[in-house]
Amino acid sequence: MNDSTQCPVLVTGGAGYIGSHAVLALRDAGWPVVVIDNLSTGFRFAVPDAVPLYEGDIADAELIARIVKEHEIGAIMHFAGSIVVPESVSDPLKYYENNTVKSRALIAAAVDLGVRHFIFSSTAATYGVPCEPRVTEETPTVPINPYGWSKLMTEQMLADTACAYDFTYCALRYFNVAGADPHARTGQSTAGATHLLKVACEAATGKRSHVDVFGTDYETPDGTGVRDYIHVSDLATAHVLALSELIAHPCKSLTMNCGYGRGFSVLEVLDAVGRVTNQTIDRRFGPRRAGDSGVLVSDPARIRATLPWQPRFDDLDTIVEHALQWERRLADIRAEA
Repeated sequence: MNDSTQCPVLVTGGAGYIGSHAVLALRDAGWPVVVIDNLSTGFRFAVPDAVPLYEGDIADAELIARIVKEHEIGAIMHFAGSIVVPESVSDPLKYYENNTVKSRALIAAAVDLGVRHFIFSSTAATYGVPCEPRVTEETPTVPINPYGWSKLMTEQMLADTACAYDFTYCALRYFNVAGADPHARTGQSTAGATHLLKVACEAATGKRSHVDVFGTDYETPDGTGVRDYIHVSDLATAHVLALSELIAHPCKSLTMNCGYGRGFSVLEVLDAVGRVTNQTIDRRFGPRRAGDSGVLVSDPARIRATLPWQPRFDDLDTIVEHALQWERRLADIRAEA
């Protein structure tokens, strides 16, 4: 397959939230891009008109083979999967099917077709409840929910595959992804999304009456959960740089945290939304959700040492502003549909 500096890249789940930002980042950097998405949670409007979009399943080996051959795909960025932690607790088999079994099929297709480079959308949920305040890649991986386990199993499959074949991968463990493209080209569009900032922006724009706060008895300064929020566009840039790193060093695979190394509580995020919108977001407090941990903050030392990654949007109010900008744009898109 094509293995040049900027080979054609197949983006799975490229019509979804993070995947669509990766498509933009790749195109902005000059990479040819192709998308496959079953559109169960993604949207056609999130994929630029010039980007080929195949509606289908990543476990469809015949379709993957056709795409790879037609477009001379040299790398895969894999975002397709299920992501709602509480749902993974109530419906674990769905998560092992979508996130693990289908990833296995995609990895097998990559090996069979000679696609040597694979970027995987992993998660900080692989760490479970860490015993240290800042999580490094050496922190034990002990997930506390099926979502985390489903992703960790895929990481293990990638590691074993890299040992057995001419194949390298980068697993990027995301912390809390938030915000939207600064130019409002795409953003979080899923109806009923559970991401805190998305929910808060919907409340701020009148689409919800309130925001539910799950858990007020964590061992944190204000009792609510603390997370490391990373702007989705900075995260997308990290994917492009990681792919360049794999191609430049074809015998080296990578596992890296993606976060800023600073945490904000649920109430601090809601305060930021209130600050940016000059309004008070109604909060309704309830018990903890199954599968949630209290504090999850990254140590991003490895990614900063490995890649020339310079985050541009490491500011909570900026993340909120971009998310709100997209929320308003999304209302126009839906009104035009």
